[in-house]
Amino acid sequence: MVYGPALQGTQLWDDNAHLTKPELQSLHGLWRIWFDLGATQQYYPVLHSAFWMEHILWGDAVLGYHLVNVVLHVLSACLLVLILRKLALPGAWLAGCIFALHPVYVEGVAWMSEQKSTLSGAFCLASLLLYLHFDKSRRRSTYFAGAGLFVLAVLSKSVTAVLPAAVLVILWWKAGRLEWKRDVLPLAPWFALAVPMGLFTAWVERTYVGASGSDFEMSLMQRILLAGRALWFYTLKFLWPANLIFQYPRWKLDPTAWWQFLFPVGALLAAAILLLTARRGRGPLAGFLIFAGAITPVLGFLNVLPFRYSWVADHFQYLASLGILVPVAVGLSLAARRFVADHNVRLALAGVLLAVLGVLSWRQSAIYRDDETLYRATLAANPTSWLAHNNLGSVLEAKPGGLQEAILEYQAALQLAARYPQSHLNLATALIKLEDPGQLPRAIAEYDEALRLKPDFAEAHADLGNVLSRIPGREPEAIDHYREAVRLAPQVAQGHANLGGMLAQIPGRLPEAIQEFEAAIRLDPSIPELHCNLGVALTQSGQLPNAIAEFDAALRINPNLVEAHFLRGAALAEMPDRMKEAIAECQAALRINPDFEPARQLLQQMKVE
Repeated sequence: MVYGPALQGTQLWDDNAHLTKPELQSLHGLWRIWFDLGATQQYYPVLHSAFWMEHILWGDAVLGYHLVNVVLHVLSACLLVLILRKLALPGAWLAGCIFALHPVYVEGVAWMSEQKSTLSGAFCLASLLLYLHFDKSRRRSTYFAGAGLFVLAVLSKSVTAVLPAAVLVILWWKAGRLEWKRDVLPLAPWFALAVPMGLFTAWVERTYVGASGSDFEMSLMQRILLAGRALWFYTLKFLWPANLIFQYPRWKLDPTAWWQFLFPVGALLAAAILLLTARRGRGPLAGFLIFAGAITPVLGFLNVLPFRYSWVADHFQYLASLGILVPVAVGLSLAARRFVADHNVRLALAGVLLAVLGVLSWRQSAIYRDDETLYRATLAANPTSWLAHNNLGSVLEAKPGGLQEAILEYQAALQLAARYPQSHLNLATALIKLEDPGQLPRAIAEYDEALRLKPDFAEAHADLGNVLSRIPGREPEAIDHYREAVRLAPQVAQGHANLGGMLAQIPGRLPEAIQEFEAAIRLDPSIPELHCNLGVALTQSGQLPNAIAEFDAALRINPNLVEAHFLRGAALAEMPDRMKEAIAECQAALRINPDFEPARQLLQQMKVE
């Protein structure tokens, strides 16, 4: 019920980059998910294998993905209850229900891309539960089952690599000390996987995902300031979940501002107090260590892509906040037993707390219905979010009559972050869509600025090439940009097709054009228009049988493609002994589209002849 408003929600922001892409939906695509680094947004092969299987089950229907997220979240809540009962802690069911209903988790559950949080969370907690069983029974089968689940967790989201350290904290909390042979040594293989996987993910984030550049350049002191403030941010958002935002304002980290040092100093003082009071009870310190350790990967010491937009995000604390949640639930349970004698009254108080959390989560999940709702809600709470302005512009641009408002949103994004090349590209593309010749110089200037900020921006090269190709005398510049786009993104079929189309218009360059069309088809043979492009070039070069074979390939993919019927007919018309076939192709084109004038003209011409 709480997640009802989001269950029918559309894909959001980067969901299309995480859900299984068309080129990965085959068995070969599944192989690439595991063994082709860069085939997926992040190297989380278990997560993307789950997405792959889900696509087989329900395709692009969003309800299935949302339900899986909710089920995994509930499963994690139940696992948390079992873990706390195994540890003989009071308030186990209260903790599980708080986890299920707390609004700080909405981002991780309502956003389909964050199945990496819910899936890895379920694997992680199941692994922890089995290890606790192993710690008591010392059964090898239980140990290896827990280890297997830990591997699945790390390969779903590498932040779960902190689990073996959390296990050591729990074992210390239980016994007050750690034994090398009993406690530490069994976890050595887990650390042997966790450490390199964490470092590997940081490298992938920097090298493939794009967490590098000026937006990530921080001094050590700035990173310390960020870590201290983020620790308090996450703690307070969990304890008082008001004003939750999809993208929070990005703080200015200023080592010259004395008050910013209050955050890391305050965190150190809190840790010291918990350490000094550990003799009376190790629980709060254990919770703090688990929370701080699990949140450390996103405190700023390592670069992650979302830092480009904000230093913090609700989904970052999906598992880490358990270090806060469990002590709070235990404390509330103990306090209720001490001060409220009537069991029914205690249940009523718990019900009120959970109802409040449920209503807050229900309201929060409603903003995840669709992109426009999400970005408008983000801007209402954080008007400085240039990313929300930019992404809202993309949504409005796709809506009928929304082009002018989209341009205003792109301009607002650039006023806040003029160094963001994507907004320059988006603004340029929107200006071109106005079909106003007076806006053409401005659009080209925006493309140029995007490329000045990001010279290796393949999409900007390709789009600028498209614009320049339509301006007489600027064809050589268009070819240069197309070539650069192909060099930067050789795996994009459309880039080769664009270059081939431009070369085909220049006398003497037809062989080069054919090579580019062939390269495009090798990359994606499922696009009928690519076969048509190659067929036209082969027709112009006199290779009629090969051209007809390409048109046949296009029609096998789409038998109702009018242009393919017409082009096949035009090629056959060059062969006197196949004139009847040519006439039949033109007639087929007109049956599909009676208003397709080129086919009618060719048919009249052939009948005259």
